[in-house]
Amino acid sequence: MKKLLLLSLFVVGLWLALHNFKGLANQGEFDSIIINFREDVPTSVISEQLGAITKQYEKTVSLNSIFSADEHIYTLSGDRIFFNIIKRSPIKKYVEYFEPNYVYRTLKTPNDPDYSKQWNLHNINIEKAWKDSKGEGIIVAVIDTGISRIPDLQETEFVEGYNFVNDNTDTSDDNGHGTHIAGTIAQSTNNEYGVAGIAYHAKIMPLKVLAGKGEGTVADIAEAIRFAADHSADVINLSLGGGGESQIMKEAIDYAYSKDVVIIAAAGNSNQNAAFYPARNPKVISVSALDATGQKANYSNYGAGIDISAPGGSETGKIIQETVNPKTGKSVFVGFQGTSIAASHVAGVAALIKASGIKEPSKVLFILQRSSRTIREDPFNYYGAGQLDAGEAVSLTIKGQITFHDFFRWIRDDGYLHSRFWIDESVMKLVPKLLMVLVSYLLAWFLRIYYPFTWTSPLNWGLILGSSGLFFIQGIYIFDLPQWPFRVMGSSIPELTNSIQGTFLLNPFLASVLVPFTLISLLFSHEQGRLFTIGISLGIASCLIVHVVISPIVWGMPSVNISRFFLAVNSTLCFGLAWLMAKKNKTM
Repeated sequence: MKKLLLLSLFVVGLWLALHNFKGLANQGEFDSIIINFREDVPTSVISEQLGAITKQYEKTVSLNSIFSADEHIYTLSGDRIFFNIIKRSPIKKYVEYFEPNYVYRTLKTPNDPDYSKQWNLHNINIEKAWKDSKGEGIIVAVIDTGISRIPDLQETEFVEGYNFVNDNTDTSDDNGHGTHIAGTIAQSTNNEYGVAGIAYHAKIMPLKVLAGKGEGTVADIAEAIRFAADHSADVINLSLGGGGESQIMKEAIDYAYSKDVVIIAAAGNSNQNAAFYPARNPKVISVSALDATGQKANYSNYGAGIDISAPGGSETGKIIQETVNPKTGKSVFVGFQGTSIAASHVAGVAALIKASGIKEPSKVLFILQRSSRTIREDPFNYYGAGQLDAGEAVSLTIKGQITFHDFFRWIRDDGYLHSRFWIDESVMKLVPKLLMVLVSYLLAWFLRIYYPFTWTSPLNWGLILGSSGLFFIQGIYIFDLPQWPFRVMGSSIPELTNSIQGTFLLNPFLASVLVPFTLISLLFSHEQGRLFTIGISLGIASCLIVHVVISPIVWGMPSVNISRFFLAVNSTLCFGLAWLMAKKNKTM
């Protein structure tokens, strides 16, 4: 008895202590309050009540819009302090709910001013990919004309590279091509300058193999591939190519591939029915180019050797990045087109995939192809497996894995286990549930003094299902599964309709003595059935009495006072029914 009394005092004290807790969710900005009057309240009464409030508190009030009249939705000027006042004022008996009229803003996209011009990033569904991966911890080797640290690469992290053209460590770009490629992969993003990159948290390894004219030897390229593999590169981008197969190149590719380096290369810009080398190598991912309409770019190679397609641009829609002007040495935003650009998109997405936990090149290729947007009619293999989709690629990568994003998705979802539940005003949802369980057991303990019965599992289940239900189940979230089964399993009998229909209104049939009375006729002749029914009756009685205090709103009732009276009467009847069943059970 002492333990039950102490538990009761603790729960009540906790409720009172948290009653005025502001919580984190309430830190949203608002300067007005939403008032949703019950639909059964006459307009004259609403006008009278609103007039009294505006006069007493000198606030302004109006319909939210011309469409709000039928729903009785009004907005009332006021801050957080006034919100706490108004929701406790006498007007609350006419109101279905009050809530802050929070100010929402457009969801965050990169703040780079020219991001809107990057049709190519929107085309590959990049923002969906960024929710789970930005390329953290991945090194992308850009084997090209070098890379200059122009302003929009200042926040991009670089690792040591090499200049194989001049055999030194100066990897600056005297052409502009390599810097543009690096920008597509990992341009500094969210720096309020310029444009965005695909895997902007990845690290770039600059490897210069092409001179100012954009030409270089297979020997230098092969050495650069080995250098990248030996210096922990995860992805190699080869936006270069030619018509001849090379053994030294093949051996370098085999070596890098054996060390789980993903190698991507451009298919070529000659509109030929075959990819160039090294893209033709079976261990290299070969990329053809798309224009802004999603069609094959008119210059792109196609056919044999094409693995996937990606945005490469065209004369009417080029790919913009910041690069270096080789004539002046200064930075410039310029649009490029070509399968070189298309390859860099795939390299960036490969970095996102690797950062999500996939390491083997064959698996990266599988994910890229499996997630691509398939083109059904492609007799000439313009698109390979399809068109690059970064968002779907990352989603496929993390499928079956629990990521940070998924975790917070689970616990933030409506229910009793979401992240803010324990520290937010919504903790008020938990305390009534605990009270319902506690009161049901107190009623059972009191009844047991007069008519002793055994604490059996059916009795306990009846007390729980009748009072609070398995409420914690409502917080469970399983990806791609509907939530209604969890809401149903997590509801008490009187609140079952609320969970299914998502309403605050109690169903007058479920929130009454009708349920336990029906169970009596079905289970009374069975001993454990009688105990289950006693538990259900006491559980419903406790649930209804708590609702009398916290939320006396019953569907079809003309006022809150009538709803409160209805719930109180049915709570009493449920307890009386349990009393009679316990008395009858003792004599049997």
